[in-house]
Amino acid sequence: MPDEILDDISHRRYNPLTGSWLLVSPHRTKRPWQGQQEEPSKAKLPDHDPQCYLCPGNKRAQGDSNPYYQNTFAFINDYSAVKEEQQAYEPAVSSDDVSSLLLRAQPVIGRCYVLTFSAKHNVTLADMTAPEILPVIQTWTRFYASHLSPTHPLRAQAARVLESIPANPDGEVDPPARQLRYMQIFENKGAAMGCSNPHPHCQIWTTSSLPEEPAKEQVQLAQYRAEHGRHMLADYAKLEMEKGERVVWQNDGFLVVCPWWAVWPFEVLIIAKRHVRALVDLTDDERLQLAKAIQEVTRRYDDLFETSFPYSSGIHQAPLDCSEEEAETSWFHMHFYPPLLRSATVRKFLVGYEMLAEPQRDITPEQAAARLRDSGSKLHRKLGN
Repeated sequence: MPDEILDDISHRRYNPLTGSWLLVSPHRTKRPWQGQQEEPSKAKLPDHDPQCYLCPGNKRAQGDSNPYYQNTFAFINDYSAVKEEQQAYEPAVSSDDVSSLLLRAQPVIGRCYVLTFSAKHNVTLADMTAPEILPVIQTWTRFYASHLSPTHPLRAQAARVLESIPANPDGEVDPPARQLRYMQIFENKGAAMGCSNPHPHCQIWTTSSLPEEPAKEQVQLAQYRAEHGRHMLADYAKLEMEKGERVVWQNDGFLVVCPWWAVWPFEVLIIAKRHVRALVDLTDDERLQLAKAIQEVTRRYDDLFETSFPYSSGIHQAPLDCSEEEAETSWFHMHFYPPLLRSATVRKFLVGYEMLAEPQRDITPEQAAARLRDSGSKLHRKLGN
């Protein structure tokens, strides 16, 4: 890297996506470790678990039986974090009332979904081929398209997507009657990330409010575009491809990079190379290219420490209900936040200084990218069919 001294000195790095800073301490990688160690994930799971509430044909918590689905299966979460119907709440607001200034709250309604990736209980995205991951992306896309506002700038693209991508009856859920503001698609993989069921699945939360993280990104992306007349992530992707030191992998449609501002040790960002505002902007070829990018990330993770690598991942894209300006400012990208630090048993914690001051990391993003590039994308274990 041009500033090689940053490999050896403590320094701060700026995150232009959120407007925040983090502390980087590369010299700390040499410290001994006597803290908590995780158990490496080496469990052998069955192809079908009769006790799993996500496996085909099994019963869920509320008594409903799952269909005998083949790949994706979607349903409304039996224990949703937000509800569609609830008691109305309208707080009184007064500029002279200290209580209304400091004790603020706002109601949120919405709906939470669960979406399986495969009928097989014992696979992860890393075990699946790109063509096997493609139905997941197609289902994400149909979900997003069916939940868009009638006046959304991407409504025409959404209509074309709903016509072009075949519907999967097991992966379809009628959208709520009330228009919602945002859709967060995310996956928690592994017990270390709070996942309570190993069956491959993700969650889709739709809410009436714009959540904090995508809201911060919207502000930063809009400000950059207003000041420079260009898209931040277009400039960033071009810069990273020119430098190469943080690039993990790429194809025609997507760049996989350990971002300059990464907080987690092996954090990865998948960025669309062209201006893709949301899933509905992707072509058929680009959906397959995205599947390949996800496959590359997850397989390299698993190969790095020869374990089923835990992470939280999620997609950021244009809100479900937004203005033309918000849609044009949006740029499709996918975050991967994995906790493992030194091995399959040593993880990073965001505690102490990170909770009270600002995030901190030891291994640099450049070092992390080099290790992920070297890890390859052939799993140490036998791949699923």
